[in-house]
Amino acid sequence: MLSVFSRVRRPTNLPSFLALTTRGINTGSKVPTLPLKEVTGDTVSDVSSNDFFRGKVVLIGLPAAFSPTCSEKHVPGYLAHARNFKQKGVDKIAVLAVNDFFTMKAWAKAQGIGDEISFVADGNGELTNALGLELDLTKAVLGKRCKRFSMVLEDGIVKSLSIEPDGTGYTVSSAESTLKQV
Repeated sequence: MLSVFSRVRRPTNLPSFLALTTRGINTGSKVPTLPLKEVTGDTVSDVSSNDFFRGKVVLIGLPAAFSPTCSEKHVPGYLAHARNFKQKGVDKIAVLAVNDFFTMKAWAKAQGIGDEISFVADGNGELTNALGLELDLTKAVLGKRCKRFSMVLEDGIVKSLSIEPDGTGYTVSSAESTLKQV
């Protein structure tokens, strides 16, 4: 029997970051197994997503390293609240962006991160794509990026996921909002 909803036409002229989709990660999903480049302090390490997401992890997805909102609000907010996250049992705070590890390392240094927050260099967008959180900014000549989001995971399982409605805003993925979900 067909549901009423199976006959609903979905708009096809939406920008890709607003397009309705059924693929991607959701609460209760496990992060896919992929190789990652982790930047912590001055160290760049190859790590599997299985190892990276052990324990309680807060993952923040950002469109671009060095962009104004990411550099002036998002990352500083998480750095300012790092101790609060640790007090709530968070083992790791990580920032994901579709940038190479050289860029992520320079950005972490410019932000004064030290070892408080790990950065994940998703140079080819493989993790972002596997999560279903890609943001198509090719018309703005910025390529394929990551939607702005925050995710709380326990041993690789998504416990909460907050995606900015337009993919780029700064409300539901802020440190203050995410702290309430831990």
